[in-house]
Amino acid sequence: MLAFAGCGSTQRDWSVPNGDHAGTRAAQASTIDSGSVSRLAPAWRFGFTVAPRESGVATATPVVAQGVVYEQDMESNVVALRARDGHVIWQRRFGAGTPGPNGLSVDGKSVYGSTDTTVFALRKDDGTIRWSRRILGTQDSFVDVAPLAAEGLVYTATTGYGPGTRPRVYALDERTGAIRWSFRTIARRWAHPDEAGGGGVWETPTLEDGELYVGTANPLPWGGSAARPNGGAYPGRALYTDALLALGAYDGALRWYDQVTPHDLRDHDLQNPPIVSGPLVIGSGKGGRIVAWNRKTHQRVWTAVVGRHVNDVGNLPRAPVVVCPGLLGGVETPGAVADGRMFVAVVDLCHRESSTGAAAASFAQTRPESGRGEVVALDSATGRRLWQVPLPSPPFACTTVANDVVFVPTYDGRIRAFAARTGALLWQTRVGAGINACPSVSGDTLYVAAGAPERSFARPRFELVAYRLAH
Repeated sequence: MLAFAGCGSTQRDWSVPNGDHAGTRAAQASTIDSGSVSRLAPAWRFGFTVAPRESGVATATPVVAQGVVYEQDMESNVVALRARDGHVIWQRRFGAGTPGPNGLSVDGKSVYGSTDTTVFALRKDDGTIRWSRRILGTQDSFVDVAPLAAEGLVYTATTGYGPGTRPRVYALDERTGAIRWSFRTIARRWAHPDEAGGGGVWETPTLEDGELYVGTANPLPWGGSAARPNGGAYPGRALYTDALLALGAYDGALRWYDQVTPHDLRDHDLQNPPIVSGPLVIGSGKGGRIVAWNRKTHQRVWTAVVGRHVNDVGNLPRAPVVVCPGLLGGVETPGAVADGRMFVAVVDLCHRESSTGAAAASFAQTRPESGRGEVVALDSATGRRLWQVPLPSPPFACTTVANDVVFVPTYDGRIRAFAARTGALLWQTRVGAGINACPSVSGDTLYVAAGAPERSFARPRFELVAYRLAH
């Protein structure tokens, strides 16, 4: 299993987006803990120069390998920074925008990432392009997932965001970029491909014991249409949307699956990386439901419901009603697991939805900063709630663990550190812009990208900040 990140130490590297192949987002080798976290202070800052897109300028998790920090902005550009002082080692510009989260993975001598259409491998020492491979086809919308580079393969995927889309999960050869296998996340042709679409993958897969675990997205259109209300364009279960997929890591064969939300009308993706925790694999997503499966029997072991739930099951009426979780609600981003506990950040943000598609207009009118949230700790073996703490701003970023500390950034630019056992607040600070990017931890340093145009900042400072323990 991959170890964790620190300056110059491969045993502490955070070289893949979620810390390790299992997706635990836990840096147990860090020197940051409940006794030292209050000494975190800014060590250096790197300013992003691209203009904000729909989700800002940076939504990717910083990755760290052998004393170098690698980050990708929302124009797909990549920068390599010296972890010690933030000195720019090299930059590689692509100028290809994505909605986010995008991101990078480091393995061996290469940095792997993608633009909106194409997967690439860069030389780790100077950013030279080793290879690039276009994977976007006629039934995909774009590439937006941070890849997982592991055991000679690069795992990535496309997503579907329009009519007729049937995206794929891919495994590419790390050395050449050749496609070794692909798997369609939509089982069969849509009944009405001129209207229905969706599915695909937004977040990094996870890998354990020869199985690749993938969480998938929702069908479209949201709610339905006047001609085909309540998802009439995609009758039936709409496999494999909103599902956990277990694929053979080396051949892409479907080993098993479970669909959490059949015939989803509300954009309740099961999009987050499934976390491998001992005998369990734990999935979560925008529906505000967390499900744990036994990896051998494939049976559900527990389900936990988090956040606010209103009008979130069954058919929708023709007149718009409030639905919670809404299109930006639920468990929006990856959780973390450490020492028998799972930590999730929950967004409470509702939308008005109907059977004929009112959600699109409601989404366009909603201000993300109007939401609230909470961080919840669960027993990872049973799903029992251990503690929860309310948050005054929505947490559009991942929970991240360093020993007995849980870091939770919020959209208003604040970063809070909570005690893993009790939820007590241990430390907090605020950056110069909103946050909707996941942090990483490397040795004695916390890395956070502040790249969201949250409205309370009159003059936001979009930057990657390294917080280091002061000695």
